[in-house]
Amino acid sequence: MNHQTDPQTEEKINWFAELRGLAIMLLAVLAFHSLVAKPFYIPSTSMMPSLYVGDRLVVSKYPYGWSWASASFHMLPRGEWRVLGSNPEYGDIVIPVHPTRNEDYIKRVVALPGDTIEVRDGRIILNGVPVKREIVPPVRIPFEPELLCDSSLGKRACLENFDRYRVTGADGTDYFEPETYRETLPNGATYLVIDHTNQPLDNFGPQVIPEDHVFVMGDNRDESADSRAPAEARGLGGAIPMENIGGRAEFITFSLDGSTTWNPASWFSSLRGDRAWTTLRPPIAEGYETEE
Repeated sequence: MNHQTDPQTEEKINWFAELRGLAIMLLAVLAFHSLVAKPFYIPSTSMMPSLYVGDRLVVSKYPYGWSWASASFHMLPRGEWRVLGSNPEYGDIVIPVHPTRNEDYIKRVVALPGDTIEVRDGRIILNGVPVKREIVPPVRIPFEPELLCDSSLGKRACLENFDRYRVTGADGTDYFEPETYRETLPNGATYLVIDHTNQPLDNFGPQVIPEDHVFVMGDNRDESADSRAPAEARGLGGAIPMENIGGRAEFITFSLDGSTTWNPASWFSSLRGDRAWTTLRPPIAEGYETEE
């Protein structure tokens, strides 16, 4: 004997409960994204050789407290407030927001509140003392012609400014080997920088860093619109208020070389396997004490 279900007796979907559950889930994701951590994509060469175009990072939101810049998608109005605020350390890689546009940058902290910073011929001078800078063997950057960046003229090869440093390795692979230096800041934080041409931003200051501000620069000194550059020239216009910093870069999750297409095979071949899970906290040079 067949039994037919009466449509009127079927359980109806509770759309209010479904939508409420979806809203709670979205709010939880938004809260995590604003208060704990968020992903970040590197779109330019300003932080090479530490960060490549195509790197995907995790940015933590809590190391310096929370402010309007912490909120996802810049939903909060700008303000001069911070909750549980603290200052970065020399060498931290941070996420400052442009002073007039809701646009995230990524730069390295090179001067703290109370410091006097000056840049002469590309050399950082802190409180009258040149920051230690040594010539090191050039970094080897892969030649990736499919890696494209935005410019005022449209898309262009991201690494075209390194063309004169292009070499062919013994294995027949092309690389760029630009002039490279190792800088070491007063706390021992050490990292590599690229500085290969003379340009206006090689000279800046002196400037005293106000309270609750930091001065930031890109590791690729010739291609970084940072605290040295005026805001109207897409720079950060001097020292950055701490409430304009939305977090600290922690580590790379994965990296793509620009060759990804709709072909699923390219999803794996375009991965830069040696960059995954690389920490972005600067090492401390020998002879320097770390804070407990």
